[in-house]
Amino acid sequence: GNQNPSYVHSDAHVHIHHHNHYRKQDDESRQRTRMKVSEALCKPSDEVKQLLEGLYECSPWVADKFVKERTAQSQGKGDDGAATAPITTVTGLAKALKSIVDDSTQDEKMLLIRSHPDLCEKVSEMANLSEESQDEQSRAGLQSLTVQEFADFERNNAAYKRKFEFPFILAVRNATKYTVLSAMAGRLENSAQQEFAIAMQQVHKIAWMRILAKFESDQPAGFLTCHVLDTANGCPARNMRIQLHRLSPPESAGLVGEFVTNSDGRLDGGPALKGSDFQVGSYEWTFYAADYFASRGTFTSGTPFLDVIPIRFGIDNPDDHYHVPLLVSPWNFSTYRGS
Repeated sequence: GNQNPSYVHSDAHVHIHHHNHYRKQDDESRQRTRMKVSEALCKPSDEVKQLLEGLYECSPWVADKFVKERTAQSQGKGDDGAATAPITTVTGLAKALKSIVDDSTQDEKMLLIRSHPDLCEKVSEMANLSEESQDEQSRAGLQSLTVQEFADFERNNAAYKRKFEFPFILAVRNATKYTVLSAMAGRLENSAQQEFAIAMQQVHKIAWMRILAKFESDQPAGFLTCHVLDTANGCPARNMRIQLHRLSPPESAGLVGEFVTNSDGRLDGGPALKGSDFQVGSYEWTFYAADYFASRGTFTSGTPFLDVIPIRFGIDNPDDHYHVPLLVSPWNFSTYRGS
């Protein structure tokens, strides 16, 4: 039968029907079928190009140049005459492809930007997009705009194209429709030069997300650590109970682990996540601050101002170290991505 999504227009919403059951199956299938980077790049040149072509939207020249450069370098015919080291991580693959795009001409970059689909035109024509773009725009909820949101979307999109003469580009895989609407309205204020640079940043971000969906590092080196400092007493927070939950991807969501900080305010046994457990996704630390301050005899209000502190954060690169600390007193807390 017809596999295109069906469209329903009402006074309240513009909506596309999707089958979430099949979406979840597709997500799980992608998780299982991601290919090791070295395995992908060891294939014959035509197969490598085919694997990489969809990463930069409708721009096969990027994959073609990558294959030609890697072939020349492997034969010691590169600019410095030396054979190049193999690429074994998603970080390395993304860096190599980004370098090709960054070194291209201004006209080539503009063609690449203009190869991306119009986010607004038409949300109701998603079946005509590339497979990658269709999935990304569907995830952002662009198929469930209210009538007023869709009208604002169309108006700002038309103004954007008139001003910049290329489509509005935003990496929407992990965004919401509210992210898209606010970004489009805000970026209309930019100069042409500013917006061209932002569009290219988004092009690379889209390619990165597609790389993560399709490939995995041979041996991911990333890991997650934590450190809790008690700013009220000026010392590491010893014996604070902490939980770590994975929120997404949904197929592996749930409690990852429970920990108690040591005398240095860190976790015994090293990283909270490493190896295959260190996955790209959304996470949440839960810090039981009021219990900790009670154990210290530190005064807190009858109803603690800070009782249980959740910190939601994202892991985007499986090859990186993510350090998410907590600086806390009974009255305030802060965090950041450390090293």
